[in-house]
Amino acid sequence: MPLTVVHTKAELRSEVARLLGEHAGRRGGVPSLGLVDPPAPRASLGLVPTMGALHDGHRRLAEAAVAANDVVVASIFVNPLQFGDPKDLERYPRTLDADASLLDEIGVDLVFAPSVEEMYPGGDPLVRVTAGPLAEKWEGASRPGHFDGVLTVVAKLFHLALPGPVAGQPAAFRAYFGQKDAQQLAIVRRMVKDLDFPVDVVGVPIVRAEDGLALSSRNQFLSDEERRAALVLSRALRLVDARATAHEPLEPDDAVALIESQPGVELDYFDVVDPDTLEPLAFNCREAPFTGEALAIVAARVGDVRLIDNMPLKAS
Repeated sequence: MPLTVVHTKAELRSEVARLLGEHAGRRGGVPSLGLVDPPAPRASLGLVPTMGALHDGHRRLAEAAVAANDVVVASIFVNPLQFGDPKDLERYPRTLDADASLLDEIGVDLVFAPSVEEMYPGGDPLVRVTAGPLAEKWEGASRPGHFDGVLTVVAKLFHLALPGPVAGQPAAFRAYFGQKDAQQLAIVRRMVKDLDFPVDVVGVPIVRAEDGLALSSRNQFLSDEERRAALVLSRALRLVDARATAHEPLEPDDAVALIESQPGVELDYFDVVDPDTLEPLAFNCREAPFTGEALAIVAARVGDVRLIDNMPLKAS
């Protein structure tokens, strides 16, 4: 089925209903042999929210959605509410044609690519979703208001794409987010829980380049020398990961020292946190052998580019 690209909210709702309806019509069934027909499986819709400039990390999100759902929608919208610096918003790459081609190749059914005016008629919304205490640290401390902007647009996308019943049954609804934006993933999951959104949030593991750098649309702004310097972030994460796996004290200060020793890299933060609350693990990191699970997170500026990365930790 060829990819469809729509630009309005009305078109999005109409196409979601049409595609899910067509799926229900194709599903058919097996002969009953005089027995009661088994219930048809629930139709399912997968949503992949993006800002475009797609790379292999986004490919992994779309592939996961296509593998698990009958119909998949990807949104491509550079959301101005989550940019603090107008210059950062202006230079964010817009590559809709290339993005649509990639999504078509993967098997995505529908792309929603609205204008700013379509998403926010009348200007910036006066009422927004507030991320609360989870947004006051880490990326939230460096980018005030960022996560309020993220949650506001994600809440709108959940509402706009929410599927209606198909063949008399409620359709399953899943949304896919990358683990690289670990704080964003935790905050979206909390919003879904606290505000009772009828959507399952699926986290997809980080995709890395062969050199270890986590894939990001911002990587294209790195020079060759800056990219080599940026590899210290993944090395620092692997350092604490190896200690966690070996059931050793993590000693995250060693990772901090490693990053700070790299010329051209300005560290913002490195810490080990609870994956759900994002609170630092004050215990179980330095002197005692590591047990359980945690998340190592890092952010740094390399040249003019701010990079984030993380790694789940689990004692063997």
